[in-house]
Amino acid sequence: MKVSPWTRISLRTIALGYLLVLLLVPIGVILYRTFENGVGAFLQSISTPAAISALNLSLLIVAIVVPVNVVFGVVVALALVRGRFRGRGLLQAVVDLPFAVSPIVVGVALIMLWGAGGWFGGVESLGFKVIFGLPGMVIATIFVTLPFVVREVEPVLHEIGQEQEQAAATLGANGWQTFRRITLPSIRWGLTYGVVLTVARALGEFGAVIMVSSGFPGVSQTLTLLVHSRYIDDHNTFGAYCAATLLMAIAVIVLLLMTLLDRKRSTR
Repeated sequence: MKVSPWTRISLRTIALGYLLVLLLVPIGVILYRTFENGVGAFLQSISTPAAISALNLSLLIVAIVVPVNVVFGVVVALALVRGRFRGRGLLQAVVDLPFAVSPIVVGVALIMLWGAGGWFGGVESLGFKVIFGLPGMVIATIFVTLPFVVREVEPVLHEIGQEQEQAAATLGANGWQTFRRITLPSIRWGLTYGVVLTVARALGEFGAVIMVSSGFPGVSQTLTLLVHSRYIDDHNTFGAYCAATLLMAIAVIVLLLMTLLDRKRSTR
């Protein structure tokens, strides 16, 4: 279909205006409010004990969630692509469930399961606290980041097929040798891309985490919860902007890494 130059210009103007209003203006306001008192004030705000603790907790959650989702994602992707079993459609639906369910609902469900009086609430009597502690925050983050590795590895497995794996089996390789030498190198870019998406989602999660966290500074407060606490509870607008800028900087680094990996994967 032939499009006139005026139509192309109009569409581009609408798209750029949409991005300007919904993305660039809010980011510009945040950056302006963050650095209006100078870089020193910003560094002082993000170097408080509460901010450092929130950053460390966010990174700790990422460090736990990513390996769990990598193992689960690769196993499930292999099962969905290579396996033929009853309940395969149900497993597909479960993997996509975090895309359809609100994170707030996830948090409420975890409280009903692991909270006092919940199905598994008795574990607290054994000294293992899930809700309002690190375990609950990790479980909530694992759930919301569940699909990313699976959905990035699955199409790669479809693309590479099974010929090389079958050839390795006929040459005497066992399952682990075939996976380590044939399958894993073939899916490494899809797996890396899924890891980057998981990291970005885990860092920015708010809805599910706030439901299962006590929110106490230095105890169970992530960067996203720190922004909320400073802005809503403490009325520290400047501190909230600084924490948001720190979180945004980490997200930008992750997105840049994702873009570089995507380009490299395309060339491969």
